[in-house]
Amino acid sequence: MEVKIHNGDYIPDGLGGVVRCQGTEALLERVLFRLTARRGGLPPLPRLGSRLYLLSREPAARRLSAARQYVAEALAEEPVTVTDVTLSPEEQGRVSVRVLLDYQGTELSVSAAV
Repeated sequence: MEVKIHNGDYIPDGLGGVVRCQGTEALLERVLFRLTARRGGLPPLPRLGSRLYLLSREPAARRLSAARQYVAEALAEEPVTVTDVTLSPEEQGRVSVRVLLDYQGTELSVSAAV
């Protein structure tokens, strides 16, 4: 069972705890966490997270291939196959990363702003 996160914060359940999820929803929460956490930012788990925060340092022509590499690296330990990665510009110089996944024959999608 995973803790549900919205805009980088836990969602309160109204009873003094936090909202939890399971199954495919829990998988997507883990995937989103792995994509948005900075790789190497948690010393006991140096391989947790992604390097997507580095995309702005890449030349525009190389951003998509770098994003694909960073996503694959971040999700290597999850039981999913990355089928596609797309980038869309957002406000204030941020980029939206959309990741399509295959999980046991089911197509899933997750988006994160970096």
